[in-house]
Amino acid sequence: MYRLSAIGDDVHVDVSSLVEYVRYLERKVKQLETERNMLVKELEYYKTEIEKLMSPPLIEAILLSVIDDERAVVKSTTGPNLIVKISRNIDRSKLIPGALVALNQRASAIVEVLPERSDPYVSAMEVIERPNVTYNDIGGLDEQIREIREVVELPLKHPELFAELGIDPPKGVLLYGPPGCGKTLIAKAVAREVNATFIKVVASEFVNKFIGEGARIVREVFKLAKKKAPSIIFIDEIDALAAKRLDLGTSGEREVQRTLMQLLAELDGFDPLGNVKVIAATNRIDILDPAILRPGRFDRLIEIPLPNEKGRYEIFKIHTRRMKLHKDVDLHYLAKITEGATGADIKAICTEAGFFALRAKRRYVIMDDFLKAVEKVMNKKKARKHKTGSLWV
Repeated sequence: MYRLSAIGDDVHVDVSSLVEYVRYLERKVKQLETERNMLVKELEYYKTEIEKLMSPPLIEAILLSVIDDERAVVKSTTGPNLIVKISRNIDRSKLIPGALVALNQRASAIVEVLPERSDPYVSAMEVIERPNVTYNDIGGLDEQIREIREVVELPLKHPELFAELGIDPPKGVLLYGPPGCGKTLIAKAVAREVNATFIKVVASEFVNKFIGEGARIVREVFKLAKKKAPSIIFIDEIDALAAKRLDLGTSGEREVQRTLMQLLAELDGFDPLGNVKVIAATNRIDILDPAILRPGRFDRLIEIPLPNEKGRYEIFKIHTRRMKLHKDVDLHYLAKITEGATGADIKAICTEAGFFALRAKRRYVIMDDFLKAVEKVMNKKKARKHKTGSLWV
């Protein structure tokens, strides 16, 4: 490619070919330099990864207080409170009590301030998708719906009304009554109608076998609610946590009591709830601790009773509005003969009537299907009552 010619002892070089060869070598050098830089970066990456794998883990802790520029008191997740050094590269403005920090493996120094985060267990309690239940889907509870809208919806939508009157809006409402009468259904309707974060929790989820864990979960739930205010916390089956306190002496009972005391403190403590409302539901108000029933915690107690005849008729209308009914179906008569039935029982009656129609190979439901369904469902209810001595099962 590159020509060298010899004439005698003299060497004649083709200058243009030599220049082209030099340019070729320069391009080659640049190519190799680029390749070298890429390999250096890759080497640094793998060195960093090896250092990560080889480096000891950090210990999470909660900052309790700062003693001076060099030392602080932290509560380690391993248990005890520790006095540790503060690394020089830490931003002192971030060192506030309650902040999450990382300690080195020997727990001798704060090396990093961790970002604030929510407990994933608690975050999972937030209802993202609104239930498809409206107040129109609830029959026979017009007065109860009016009360809960006054207590929950009005303060969240129009807080200025309470400020103008000079009164504090209610903090919470307790729904009580027999099972199957619509307590959870009302909570679902509120979740749909109110433009607020809805957090649903079953009271038994607060109870934990580890000491202090239940109280921590209660704190985290209310912390999440305040962070996402306006919000509503719905505590179902609150009797699992708030039963009357007894001196049983067992560690499990003491832990439940500690969790209950944390709940009481959150409901009526120094830190106001603001735009956070609490709805609780129970079948057994008779066993609840008096401390949780006093005004200032649950300001409104709303009984959700068994529906009367008019209420049963409205519930039958709700559950049959999408059913194909024969003209002989008399909902007024069905409401009359189902004395003592709950809303859940009436829904079961409508479902059973549909099954009787399917067994008869019909595409519509007749009155006889409903009568058979009433007999089947109500006989089961009577059998339960005879066995337990109560309809509240």
